[in-house]
Amino acid sequence: MKKFIVSTAALLILMPLVASANSPEENLKAAGFTLPAPVKPIANYVTWRRAGNILYLSGHGACEGKSVLGKLGQDVSVEQGYDAAQLVGLCALATIKEATGDLSTVKQVLQITGMVNATDDFTGHSLVINGFSDIFVTAFGDDGKAARAAVGMSSLPGNMAVEVSAVLELNGS
Repeated sequence: MKKFIVSTAALLILMPLVASANSPEENLKAAGFTLPAPVKPIANYVTWRRAGNILYLSGHGACEGKSVLGKLGQDVSVEQGYDAAQLVGLCALATIKEATGDLSTVKQVLQITGMVNATDDFTGHSLVINGFSDIFVTAFGDDGKAARAAVGMSSLPGNMAVEVSAVLELNGS
């Protein structure tokens, strides 16, 4: 019994160290996710901008034309919205990799602004944007948790269900 308690205690102490040793991409792969090709701007803007060690991401939908279309509370369920936000999160991660060359350069996620195309009476915005936040926590662990807003919009570009922008701190300068 004493050996079991010591082994269990050692496992509980070492598990976070082993998990943190994985790269964000290894964490995503272990969870069954792969990064898509990053999006290219479709108008007069950039998908990211770096200022020192701060990386700003433009509003993202899903990559590869896979955005879920429609309004939450009308054509899109909360579960479909959550899945849509996960796709947006993967697209944002692809943009981060394009901007930095390596997701391991992310020190922490500072802010997430999630926009949900929703009916006037829809109230599950945070449940939808959890899909995005969960992908970032899968990749970065606790450093993927951010200050966050999840708000409803009367419409979004191309009738996409979810759009998210983010601000991140990178290692170094």
